[in-house]
Amino acid sequence: MSAGFAGPVDPELYEAVAARLRTAGSAGVLPIVQSGDPVLRTPAAPYTGQLGDLLPRLAEVMRRTMHAAPGVGLAAPQVGIGLALAVVEDRGNESDPRERTPLPFRLLANPAYEPVAEEGPSGTLRRVPFFEGCLSIDGWHALVARHHRVRLTGQDADGAPIDEVLTGWPARIIQHETDHLRGELYLDHAVPRSFVSNANLVSIWAGAPDPAPVAAALGFELP
Repeated sequence: MSAGFAGPVDPELYEAVAARLRTAGSAGVLPIVQSGDPVLRTPAAPYTGQLGDLLPRLAEVMRRTMHAAPGVGLAAPQVGIGLALAVVEDRGNESDPRERTPLPFRLLANPAYEPVAEEGPSGTLRRVPFFEGCLSIDGWHALVARHHRVRLTGQDADGAPIDEVLTGWPARIIQHETDHLRGELYLDHAVPRSFVSNANLVSIWAGAPDPAPVAAALGFELP
């Protein structure tokens, strides 16, 4: 049992996950499940320590798979494992107008989030629209309005509690990956008319750091 997690190891699940990890090979990379597989639409089971000493190996394989994709987050259901686990990491980009501050690598167990009011006298809740993609919906992006600030709770890889506030792009990553563990995909929250291929997002819209021109050209309102 991992320190900080209350439940015992589940021998059957342990062996099933161990078998899946053996398929990662020397590169340590697993195939990413694509939309249409029921595992992506099934709420993940809470992680209570079922994998014991196998958890670090799973975290490393998920990290390598995320990097190889490449991506900035990966939930366990995306590699066919229905447990409430996710890895995140983004080096950030200070010049990016989406507030893309660095998000160090970490494994999240049982993450949850709630919106947090903006700092200052107004204290309002704020949502911001930007384009998102997903490793499980290969080839597409769409506009999604997300909470600008969120409170993240859950546990780390050792079972220690997490309780912190994230802003901007890191907050978006947390919301995206946590939604995966609820059986949700970003397209559930997207503006349908905004769907654009990855190639067009880059070649026509230069990644769309400002979604306003895309909205005007494609004929939809920013949420």
